[in-house]
Amino acid sequence: MKIAILGTKGIPNNYGGFEQFTEFISVRLVERGHSITVYNPHYHDFKGNDFNGVKIVRKYSPEKLIGGAANIIFDYLCLKDALKKDFDIIYEAGYHSVALSYKWLRVIKRKRPIILTNMDGLEWKRSKWSKMARQIIRKLEKIAVAESPYLISDNLGIQKYLEDKFKAKSFFIPYGADPIEQFDTSCLTEYEVKEKKYFILVARLEPENNIEPIIEGHVLSKLKFPLLIVGNYNTAFGKYLKETYENPYVRFLGGIYNKVQLDSIRHYSIAYFHGHSVGGTNPSLLEAMASQCFIIAHKNPFNESILGNSGLYFDDKNDVKKIIENIGSERSEAMIKENLNKIIELYNWDAIVAQHENLFYSLVPNERPE
Repeated sequence: MKIAILGTKGIPNNYGGFEQFTEFISVRLVERGHSITVYNPHYHDFKGNDFNGVKIVRKYSPEKLIGGAANIIFDYLCLKDALKKDFDIIYEAGYHSVALSYKWLRVIKRKRPIILTNMDGLEWKRSKWSKMARQIIRKLEKIAVAESPYLISDNLGIQKYLEDKFKAKSFFIPYGADPIEQFDTSCLTEYEVKEKKYFILVARLEPENNIEPIIEGHVLSKLKFPLLIVGNYNTAFGKYLKETYENPYVRFLGGIYNKVQLDSIRHYSIAYFHGHSVGGTNPSLLEAMASQCFIIAHKNPFNESILGNSGLYFDDKNDVKKIIENIGSERSEAMIKENLNKIIELYNWDAIVAQHENLFYSLVPNERPE
């Protein structure tokens, strides 16, 4: 099949979850014999026309000039170009910046190419947006659901939300991760911690990721092991957190971009805190499961649909405090093993790629090989 992937900041990934997804799935679909094209913004550091067999098309994005609003322009230019080409599938990663383009280009009336939209999480709940922006994004969500021929949910909670809110059907295909088999203890020295003598949190430092309740619960607890916070703190909220809470037991490490180091420092922790709350299957949660962490997660339908009974849950700082103080009796190797088995059996990248491939073939049956 000839497949185009749109809506991201491009590959190779140097930004986030959808970009990592796009890099993994595009390269592996090429390995399965498909022709894959990924649309990159013109300013992306990678200037080649081919990345591990994936064709790269560059389109202009004025993001450096006008910020996030540029994504509407970029997505329009990408979609308009892709619709002129002989693609079987156009896969849109995310919805809010492409929703208006769906209306302008009347994609709902097209029989070919097949257009699918990954609805991601509840983007309008993210605190980084102003009140007005959140209202606009909610309207764009409604437009995207109405105007997209096919929807994909990467979390059962999102699938239920779309059905309850819009009576909209969607295909459920989660995000992926690969099991981690080797870890390096030497990185612990660099970060001045000892095995199973610290807690860790890996996230963008934004309010909806419940960073502050996790820190406050840790500060209130009587168990004095460090909490390592991995994430860029050079944002307004990140600087506030660092200035307010940093001490020998609450340490802000910034970003860690060496995957072996990040997997290892997660693995050797007492527990990994996952505070994400706005939906979707978050990559960092699957990576923590793959790294064989004991997981303490914010209690919401999205995290519960993935972890089930294989983790502990908190609502507020008092829950965090109680969990930390009782961690010795509650930390379960069986839970860790169960989460690793989920990665191996349900969320491994080969299985996720196969699910996408089967979905594409079901929508373009004439392209399925005999």
